[in-house]
Amino acid sequence: MIIVAIIFFGLLILGMPVGIVLGVAGLVGIIDMGGGHFLAMVPDRFFSGLNLFPFLAMPFFILAGEIMNRSGLTLNLVNFAQSLVGWLRGGMAHSNMLASVLFAGLTGSATADAAAFGNTLVPAMKKAGYTGPYACAVTAAGSIIGPIIPPSTLAIIYGSLMGVSIAGLFAAGIIPGLLLCLVCMCLIAATGRRLGLPKSDQRPSLTLILKEFRGSLLALILPVFILGAILTGITTPTEAAALAVLYALVVGGVIYRNITWKDLYEMLARTALITGVIFLIIASATILGWWMTFNQIPQLIAAGFLSISDSPAAIVAMIIALLLVIGLFMDINAALIILAPVLAPLTLTIGLEPVHAGMIIILALTISLMTPPVGACLFVLASVTGERIEEITKSLWPFILVEIGVLLAVAYWEPIALTIPRLLGLAN
Repeated sequence: MIIVAIIFFGLLILGMPVGIVLGVAGLVGIIDMGGGHFLAMVPDRFFSGLNLFPFLAMPFFILAGEIMNRSGLTLNLVNFAQSLVGWLRGGMAHSNMLASVLFAGLTGSATADAAAFGNTLVPAMKKAGYTGPYACAVTAAGSIIGPIIPPSTLAIIYGSLMGVSIAGLFAAGIIPGLLLCLVCMCLIAATGRRLGLPKSDQRPSLTLILKEFRGSLLALILPVFILGAILTGITTPTEAAALAVLYALVVGGVIYRNITWKDLYEMLARTALITGVIFLIIASATILGWWMTFNQIPQLIAAGFLSISDSPAAIVAMIIALLLVIGLFMDINAALIILAPVLAPLTLTIGLEPVHAGMIIILALTISLMTPPVGACLFVLASVTGERIEEITKSLWPFILVEIGVLLAVAYWEPIALTIPRLLGLAN
């Protein structure tokens, strides 16, 4: 265990891609465990880690988001959000948050949200009088709503690996995602006057709101269509994702006619790149996970937690703290794949409902996307806008704290996550 840990963290510190780090660490562990005799199992473990039908939903959802974004529907969503809340103090910050909720239903990706709004909303906010770091902080805080509100690639990974209903996880993310938006908007409203955030004197007319609603209607239909098909059992998440791609192609290529063959090639290439990175991490983490399971490391960690305290509330707090700390230094896909098999049995031991436990783990890791030093959304925004990560982080801390507050509420009051899944018969 010590040898594998040294290799794992040493390679991470050296900057090696996390997918390769996971594979090398797992390979060393297997060799140390059984010499060359176990090496024949590595290719089988590598393939079996990806041989799950629900994983096909990920490239489809990524491609659907790429098409909708390239079609210009992102800007329509922003304009609709602006017509609803743009008149408030800090109106563009409120619009940013609301647009993140709307955009989340298209991609399920925090980094896609950060990249899209970093290119569009951040420059507009700076032009309207917001500081660059604050505009980036608002965008980062809103971007993590993407993996919570369905569709969510993290929910697909967790549900596939742990045998938990993906539809149930999708349903469980609706209220927490909306709650994240609400608390961030409350924070913007509470600090708006002190920070001197701009305020518009003109309220939009009902005519303008209806106009912007019509302009964004085609984008708003997609998440409703996806969720409705999955939650009612008409389609699996993978089938719904494929239909989402077809819908996006019809909207972008037939109705708006602003997608060229070159655009389609670029979107397919980007989808392949993103999917390849995620799948390499999943497959490599499967090797390391098998080594950990063989050596009963999950049981040792669970026993360690229980030796400290047998209180469910204390164990949940320790799980959250562990996830937030691990998320500071590790890619969240890798962290989810490694830690889920370790923590899920522990949550069952203390009586957590599997869908509820999954939402706690996903939400905790998602928050780490905007925490330094390796928060992916911070790096995306810094590269897109030219702002320094240190300055963005200074403006971001209040948002991080209130979103951790949401995480604690979800963890300790299960109706937040389980009300909708239970109404739909997707959770106990």
